[in-house]
Amino acid sequence: MGSEDITAGKIKQIKGQANDTIGAITGNKTQQVKGKIQKTVGKIQESIGKATSKK
Repeated sequence: MGSEDITAGKIKQIKGQANDTIGAITGNKTQQVKGKIQKTVGKIQESIGKATSKK
């Protein structure tokens, strides 16, 4: 399950970066915030995956 969390976390980070960038370009603050949240959730999920794969 650890490697799945790592992969899913990285994907969320990429999607979050895209939303953050698109929101910044278009001036859509809501989309920017959504992107920042997605990036943070992705980082947390990736960290959990790394921690569980070490066991």
